Amino acid sequence: MLKIAIDAMGGDFGPKPIMDGLIAALKHNYHFTAIAVGNRTELEPLIPSYLKDRIEILHTNDVISMSDSATDALKRKESTIYKAIELVKEGQANAVVSAGHSGASMSLATLRIGRIKGVSRPAIATLMPTSENQNTLVLDVGANVDCDAKNLFEFAVMGQVYAEDVLQLDEPLVGLLSNGEEESKGNEVTKEAFELISKIPNFAGNVEGSDIFKGTVDVVVCDGFIGNILLKTAEGVADTIGKIIKKNLKRSLISIAGAVLMRKVFKNLKVKVDYAEYGGAPLLGVKAPVIIAHGKSNHKAIQNAIYQAINAASSSLNIDIEERLNRYNS
Repeated sequence: MLKIAIDAMGGDFGPKPIMDGLIAALKHNYHFTAIAVGNRTELEPLIPSYLKDRIEILHTNDVISMSDSATDALKRKESTIYKAIELVKEGQANAVVSAGHSGASMSLATLRIGRIKGVSRPAIATLMPTSENQNTLVLDVGANVDCDAKNLFEFAVMGQVYAEDVLQLDEPLVGLLSNGEEESKGNEVTKEAFELISKIPNFAGNVEGSDIFKGTVDVVVCDGFIGNILLKTAEGVADTIGKIIKKNLKRSLISIAGAVLMRKVFKNLKVKVDYAEYGGAPLLGVKAPVIIAHGKSNHKAIQNAIYQAINAASSSLNIDIEERLNRYNS
């Protein structure tokens, strides 16, 4: 049975939404247990009696806050994220989920759990909504500010394997984010990356930002600097659209009547743009699944992040990434 380590204290709103998400996941999935890392005094009252045999508590008081430096993470061995990562490193857990300091999670996962053979740098992947009944996997969205062509090639391989093994997509298409679809477009790094990624089956070539939301391809590759700006911009646009709709609906009775009819449409739109539906972002390229959830995650986001961890841990993701990279580089 799988065991998931949970950084139970790292989120912006304390342990309650994290533990509520864990409890919801345990109710709907009977094939895993959990180790909640955090203050025992705070965590025990949040666990219902019928789940105490499925949730173990690893006590510690230290929590790395969002204002702390990621470089301090290795020194703070009593912190919740350090202990959660160590559980995976030592084989006591199969995966880790954290809504805490993302930089600390990335650093510790890379240095303590280690990288998959053939991976130069791990990458954070996230799902973006599209106008079609699907999502686009985008990576990297923040782990690496500066990338070379080899890094982008590895991201493409990891993203395609994740789409196959975890998202269960057949022959997923991969695109390289650029400022135009033509092969001649892009900077020197993307042009070099284009040549390297061309050896991957189902490489669709360059794609533009709009293609992400059209669902033109299944996987989009970029460096972490551009990817993080893309992610934050998309979140801002989605929030702004929602506010504009609400503001305009309040201006007339006709609009309000129309809103009643459009309620289902708005509900579907909210589901598509709500990060809680996707849970968290997997850190691809490390030897065990690490899911980085939003600091403001509610219980639903944590629940879905745990499901992501379970799906990744149940797959042959890391073995397939190593095999695929070895094949392309030989």
